[in-house]
Amino acid sequence: MKRVFLLLTITAVGWGLPGTGKQPSVKRLDGSTITAAEIDSTVTRLMGAANVTGAGIAIFNDGKVVYSRAYGIRDKENGLLLTEDSVMSAASFTKVTFAYMVMQLVEEKLLDLDKPIYQYLPKPLPEYAAYRDLAEDPRYKKITARMLLSHTSGFPNLRQFNKDQKLNINFEPGSRYAYSGEGISLLQLVVETITKKPVQELMQYRVFRPFGMNRTSMVWESRFEDNLAVPYNEDGRSLGPPEQRAKAAAAGSMMTTLGDFTRFMQAVMSSRGLRKETREMMLSPQIQISSKHEFPTLEGETTEENKGIRLSYGLGWGLYWTPYGKAFFKEGHAEGWRNYTVCFDDQKAGIVIMTNSSNGEGIYKELLETLLKNTFTPIEWEGFTPYDKLPPRKPPREHKEVATDPRLFDRYVGRYAVSPDTILTVIRDGNHLFVQQDQEPKIEVFPESERDFFAKIMDVWMTFETGSEGRATALIVHVNGADIRAKRVE
Repeated sequence: MKRVFLLLTITAVGWGLPGTGKQPSVKRLDGSTITAAEIDSTVTRLMGAANVTGAGIAIFNDGKVVYSRAYGIRDKENGLLLTEDSVMSAASFTKVTFAYMVMQLVEEKLLDLDKPIYQYLPKPLPEYAAYRDLAEDPRYKKITARMLLSHTSGFPNLRQFNKDQKLNINFEPGSRYAYSGEGISLLQLVVETITKKPVQELMQYRVFRPFGMNRTSMVWESRFEDNLAVPYNEDGRSLGPPEQRAKAAAAGSMMTTLGDFTRFMQAVMSSRGLRKETREMMLSPQIQISSKHEFPTLEGETTEENKGIRLSYGLGWGLYWTPYGKAFFKEGHAEGWRNYTVCFDDQKAGIVIMTNSSNGEGIYKELLETLLKNTFTPIEWEGFTPYDKLPPRKPPREHKEVATDPRLFDRYVGRYAVSPDTILTVIRDGNHLFVQQDQEPKIEVFPESERDFFAKIMDVWMTFETGSEGRATALIVHVNGADIRAKRVE
């Protein structure tokens, strides 16, 4: 489950290029230039039109940062500005930093991309609790690290998107592309088994510290609190503080900043920490993509619309080709966070976009076309509908607190499983009811009926399902148009 639980002053802060005095003009792909003032005007106009809370933009020319700036708000409730050092959720940007570390292991011959991954494990894969669902499907023995990095394993994106919330293999491994966070999670298990080290330690030692990513971590660190961005939904409502994950997840737990992730992209462009032939392997097509859309991942509709750009996937990265050469890209998408990066390898030119707004993707197309002259992005495939092409949104639901006998709360107290790894705990404290996700801070919820409760600090509400004796049997969380059911486990 994603995170379940007006001040929009578009103010620019920090150039990010100490000692330069002013930003130089930025060279675009076609050789034309754009001034810092024109970039500012474009970004601020788009953020205002699309209701984007905060955004960080970094642009590369010849592998160097020629523009870096943060705009807008990191915390509306406290009137705090976003900066280049504001810690944000990387979401699926995490996957490419993890893939880079995995390629180091490949280079060192600790991992063979084409060896079935089950052969690295000390016991059969289905004997691990998270993979018992695969016991009756021997195709898991065909899955390799290459398939996991290129998203061709056959897994769903996340098992909780399946009706039965079980992990399954949906097609012959290696035969087609279907983006899968589950695949990256399995590769994390393999990597930690091979190295006998947790992925958080591996990432710090092999990627974050060498590249100067000093405000980046795979798990929550209290030092981030001094400059932390808050995520906001499409209506500009807070989704609460970012998740404080105690356990690293290679598929999406990384916390980082615009400045730090920019440093990572520079390392990728210059092949720091990898031999050039290893980097070339990482950025070589493993599978051609013919799906109409990237999401839903298992959608069967195909198209030839992206044949002209040779849309494909490498090892951790999306790829396409243009008159300006090969481009490699990655998106990061979570509730209240929208991130995107693309680099053109020949020119070592590109951009990083990080936002703390669910509306962030609506400004990608115009940003890419105006700031880079990049008109080749597979916008429809990636689902980046421009803000002015989106259908009108329904007004947000309004909640009204009602008086309820607090003794009724006792029937709801307990633990509810969203997935094997995500538990919601309902706690009564006197006349107050709280919900806590895993080890996150608990959030108070307020009654709007005997079974319906809502949070005041974020746009989320929940409904308890009850049995014949009135005791709760399940909890349904309503967030951003989704209804996520959590079954009571105790």
